[in-house]
Amino acid sequence: MKITKPRIALLCGILCISIFPILIKLRLASGLISAFYRMFFAVALLLPYVLFTKKFKLPTLKFTLLAALCGVLFASDVAVWNIAIQDSSATQASLLTNLSPLWVGIGSFLFLKSKPATNFWIGTIVSLFGMVTLVGFSFFMDLNFDQAFLFAVLSGILYSIYLLVSKTVLSNVDVLSFMTISLLASSTYLGILCYCLDERFTGFSNTGWFVLLLQAVVCQLCAWLSVSYATQHMRTTRVSLSLLSQAVITSILAWLFLEEKITLQMIIGGVILLFGIRITFYNKTISMSRLLSNKKLK
Repeated sequence: MKITKPRIALLCGILCISIFPILIKLRLASGLISAFYRMFFAVALLLPYVLFTKKFKLPTLKFTLLAALCGVLFASDVAVWNIAIQDSSATQASLLTNLSPLWVGIGSFLFLKSKPATNFWIGTIVSLFGMVTLVGFSFFMDLNFDQAFLFAVLSGILYSIYLLVSKTVLSNVDVLSFMTISLLASSTYLGILCYCLDERFTGFSNTGWFVLLLQAVVCQLCAWLSVSYATQHMRTTRVSLSLLSQAVITSILAWLFLEEKITLQMIIGGVILLFGIRITFYNKTISMSRLLSNKKLK
């Protein structure tokens, strides 16, 4: 597999995103206000930079509105995912949210000119099986179809729509301008929502403020500048499926910092998941007829 800048950017983005569930599980702020400050601090840091360096370019009205829509979609995704993580187990929320590659594949097939390759569907099935193995088959017997469950599923759907729309925008707008517009829309939207729902904007501990700032710098700016760059230069389906690997990294971080156990089953599941992602990066299309003919030749 050839190492390219977009692939390196995607890997960096995945690493930065992976710490997010750990920070949210600390419960130093509500899920909704955490989402607001993640966007607000991020745009407060990014906006002066793009204006001072003159790297912000206002796109046409159509793509400005689409970038703003991406901001609202992503903000909604983060908000409902935060609530799902805090109201249930991080495992359940992460698993259901990570069904997004399915929605992205279906959406790409229906609405984009670039259709998902056979490798994507094979890789998706293998990766989802790895995800199921990672969390344990008995886990599904304990699923609660409550608000947290619905919010986790909704998060995956919102994120898949965000990826599909952002792919169109990033084909016509540079990453920094796109991020600036989307973050302005995100923070404004979440700020109004938090105010209407009487969320507490102040009164956090020093650790709480530090975690909120860390989410903005690492989980938002570093992560999504990297992922947006990768989305701009790679297939949306490939990006969405690759993001599943964050579950493996999050499990390792939870073992290191939250003293959660890593079992042999989790290791096997992680290996299967990563193998499924690797299939999507295989440049030649996997064909069942080709596999059968190769067996006959042997």
